[in-house]
Amino acid sequence: MKKAIFIGSVGCGKTTLCQRILDENIEYKKTQTVQFYAKSSLVDTPGEFTDNRRLYSALSVTANDVDLIFLLQSVVEKRQTFAPGFGGMFSKPIIGIVTKIDLAKQQDELTYAKSQLVMAGAQKVIFVSSKENKGINEVKKILQ
Repeated sequence: MKKAIFIGSVGCGKTTLCQRILDENIEYKKTQTVQFYAKSSLVDTPGEFTDNRRLYSALSVTANDVDLIFLLQSVVEKRQTFAPGFGGMFSKPIIGIVTKIDLAKQQDELTYAKSQLVMAGAQKVIFVSSKENKGINEVKKILQ
């Protein structure tokens, strides 16, 4: 399995997605520190690392040892999570993941979230619902 880091704002679904990929029970908890999943190569980061630009260096250093960057944007997030070109700080392939697609009321919400990820530097965007198990197999395939 490729080693991948999950980056996104607080509450965007990083931990839930990691749990779903690993076929673990979904347990809602606040990620306080960088989490390295022992039985895989997944790295889950606290949303504060994305929300506070002074903590970008922590993302950069942590991402140094991975093969792949996943940037996550929830459809319910209406603010700009990532600055345009955000992914430029990484020298790894970047995949965007639009999360919580089951909560989208309109196609415009999906389009907006995707556009934010593309502007940030995502080369590909996947639409995921951890709740409904949609898009999970596509993410798993990329990790293989």
